[in-house]
Amino acid sequence: MLINKIIVIISLVFLFASWRLDGFVAGSNEPVKKENKTATNKRLSSYKKFHADEVVNIRIFSQVKIQSFTISAEIGAYSVWGNGMEIANTKTTSLIKLSLVNDSVEVKTFENVIGKFKKVKISSAETERTFRMKLLLPDRKPRFYEGNLVVTAELGELKCINDISLDNYIAGVVQAESGRRSPQEFYKVQAILARTFALANLQKHSAETFNLCDHTHCQVYFGKTTELEIMKAVNVTKGKVVVDDNLSLINATFHSNSGGQTANSEDVWGSKVSYLRSVNDTFSIKMPNAKWERKMSKEDWLSYLKLKHNFPIQDSNARWAALTFKQETRKAYLESNNIKVPLKNVRTDLQLKSTFFSIYPQGDSLLFKGRGFGHGVGMCQEGAMKMAKLGYKYPEVINFYYQKTQLIDLHKLNFFKDE
Repeated sequence: MLINKIIVIISLVFLFASWRLDGFVAGSNEPVKKENKTATNKRLSSYKKFHADEVVNIRIFSQVKIQSFTISAEIGAYSVWGNGMEIANTKTTSLIKLSLVNDSVEVKTFENVIGKFKKVKISSAETERTFRMKLLLPDRKPRFYEGNLVVTAELGELKCINDISLDNYIAGVVQAESGRRSPQEFYKVQAILARTFALANLQKHSAETFNLCDHTHCQVYFGKTTELEIMKAVNVTKGKVVVDDNLSLINATFHSNSGGQTANSEDVWGSKVSYLRSVNDTFSIKMPNAKWERKMSKEDWLSYLKLKHNFPIQDSNARWAALTFKQETRKAYLESNNIKVPLKNVRTDLQLKSTFFSIYPQGDSLLFKGRGFGHGVGMCQEGAMKMAKLGYKYPEVINFYYQKTQLIDLHKLNFFKDE
């Protein structure tokens, strides 16, 4: 009996201790703030899982008002569907023409008009599939795309959406953004950043029923890559993305050349981002876009400052500051008499290559001597190319330009987000 009583007392002690530890932090008198389960479930359910084999919807020729084009199969066989019914295929019809007629998509072969439809889909069930697309009105060079195509008539033009696997899209982006004959390691870097950007911005055009456009608003994309080295780089880095300390996909912004120093995000876009910090970039200084020059009359420059920014050019000190402005390191503003002129606005208004410039008077003219090309935030492409040529590996390049970030595989990211 005594033993049984002792066991009961010990059990009660442990139960009391467990209750205390559940409600309080060890070594503290403060109660633990328990997370609301409803809020937790809501937060987790809002996280979208990403997959390496994701299919993305890309609006192609997004800057062109397409009126008509032809399509043919380059690899594999395609079926043509009008309003959900199969109306043609490339096995029996080698070339098919689609045109805007009133508010419909007209489908024609060489022999006859098949019909007019609200929605036309050109699709193939084959693993290897590529179609050739040639714009007729307006006239454009042919492009080749993998995946499928959906065409609708909207607002006086044909809207074309390329449904394509993520990595085939990424390969096309890498070629469009990086060009040919770049180092393999640089292609790996660009592939990871393009993949990160794409997945982070899948909802960018959701209101328009597609994910991304093929222009600089999203990522430049001209169709299927022709470079084997690019495809190798995409395959080697399959599923890899860059995340910040909160395991969120980063804003993988990049530019052509930093001029020797990248910019802080807040100096260009107003908001501070932990991984978009200014770094001294010696890798970029001897690359093709490292320097530029532009001449302008003193009168035009001063008039611009006065009219656009209310800069006090009548004040001698302010006038001198405007005519002899120098940047040894990057600045965000041209300042005088408590007036700040944002250099990002100057760059846009005057169509300068960068905000990283100094001014030298030459008689009645001014010589703008600039450094770099682009907004300057994030990765410098030419600097990254140089790093790759010098033997740096892609994780080193990414960590140099995006501080306090991590490379992670998508399946691991999904696992951590599920916890």
